[in-house]
Parts: sequence; structure tokens; C-alpha cells
Amino acid sequence: MRDECEPLEGAKDLLDELRRRGLTLVVASSSSKDDLEYFLGKLGGSDVVDAYTTKDDVGRTKPHPDPIEAALDQAGTDDAVMLGDSGWDVEAAAKAGVSTICVITGGWSEQELRDAGAAAVFDSIPHLLDHLDETPFRERQAAARSL
Repeated sequence: MRDECEPLEGAKDLLDELRRRGLTLVVASSSSKDDLEYFLGKLGGSDVVDAYTTKDDVGRTKPHPDPIEAALDQAGTDDAVMLGDSGWDVEAAAKAGVSTICVITGGWSEQELRDAGAAAVFDSIPHLLDHLDETPFRERQAAARSL
């Protein structure tokens, strides 16, 4: 079914903007390496993402913190913000000490994501891009520039 999937509107623009701001981008996925590489390629994000972790790299996937902790190791920091779309993302990140900004993609409602503890919820990636400076990503951008 992966041939039937298309990137979400604005996904590549978001990666490019986060990269332009000097942030390190690490994907923490519960998918297989093969699937992740396929979708990154389809998105055009392979050259934008610094690193990634998949279910092949960890013992347990989300909602356990293992993928997030592996991504933090890849990034070389524990100061991070997660971008997710599920309560499992929020739960896994919280267990790793990371806050999560969520985008609604159809699987979870805004209320479910807020109840799970999301730091912010946006109804689309373009909406997030319009308000990026109001999110914890702005704080990380300032920290990245001060290093």
C-alpha cells in the first residue's frame, strides 16, 4: 500500500524550514528501515534529515521511549522537541523527557492529543509553519545558533 501514500501537504517545506533554522533533524520511527527510507525518498527528505532510527534499531517501539532515546543519541543531545501525530508519540517522548508538538493527520483528534500531553496541536503542517515561531522549535533554534 505504500505506493498509494503521498506526503502530507507542507511536509518537505517544514523539513526545509527547520533545516534553514539550523536545527538537527532526526526521525524516530516505529516503521522498518526499508519503509522509512522509501517514504523519506518519496518526500525528498533524505538529504535534509541528519539521521534516523527505526524499529530495527530498538527493542521496543512507541509508546515505549526506546525510539526517542535512540534518536536523541543520534542527535547527540537530550534537548529536543518531537513532532508527532499520535498519542503514542506524545507518550514515548514524555518518557524520554521530550515535549511533543502534534499535527492532526486523521488518526487522533485534537482533544486526544492534548489529553495525551501534547505541548501544542496544529490542524495541518501549513498551519504549524504559519505559527512555527510560537512553538518550542523557536527556542531550539536560538540554542542551536548560540553553540
